[in-house]
Amino acid sequence: MNDDPPIHKTYKAHNIRSLTNHQRSLTKGHIVNSNIKSYGIFPSFSPLDSEFLPGHRIIDKFSNRFSFNLVNKKEKNHIKIRGQELDNLTLRCSSKSNTTFVISDASIKNDIATSVSHIHLVNQPLIKTVHHASFVTSTEAELFAIRCSINQACSLDHINKIVVVTDSIHTTKKIFDFGSHPYQIHLAAILKELRSFFSSNEDNIIEF
Repeated sequence: MNDDPPIHKTYKAHNIRSLTNHQRSLTKGHIVNSNIKSYGIFPSFSPLDSEFLPGHRIIDKFSNRFSFNLVNKKEKNHIKIRGQELDNLTLRCSSKSNTTFVISDASIKNDIATSVSHIHLVNQPLIKTVHHASFVTSTEAELFAIRCSINQACSLDHINKIVVVTDSIHTTKKIFDFGSHPYQIHLAAILKELRSFFSSNEDNIIEF
């Protein structure tokens, strides 16, 4: 059983002056990286998680189930063209009952990060989720917004395709980067969700 806290709960950094027993145990593990700040210690690695093991990874088993549709910023009028593409994409997604349309975003102001996700499914009310966190990086806030969005989208019934729209595609690509870097605790959670989603139906796909 996964002992991680439910993903739908608000993600906050607490003002902690000393290590808890759980944090002490984390620092004894292998290849652990913790961000030590005056406001507390926040683990950023998921040590030796099975999602990062060769042969078990998403890119090894489901490489054809995810894709990226990137903006060509060198193209003339790329903003107008991309706007038209998004309008058409929204209309297509809105007419298909097996497709969910996800928009995620994150911003930081006065050291407070706000992560927002919108989930749309045909003939269903729009789902909006807002999370706040303090003293985290913009990349972590963006990953958390994507993490929440994917978690909610995967929990919907009869969904074969998830379309995620984000202005942080460089951050999104980190999900499938299996090198050693911070934020792996978020990546492990996202990859577990996607693995379950892909395994449940051979037609299930996600597009960023």
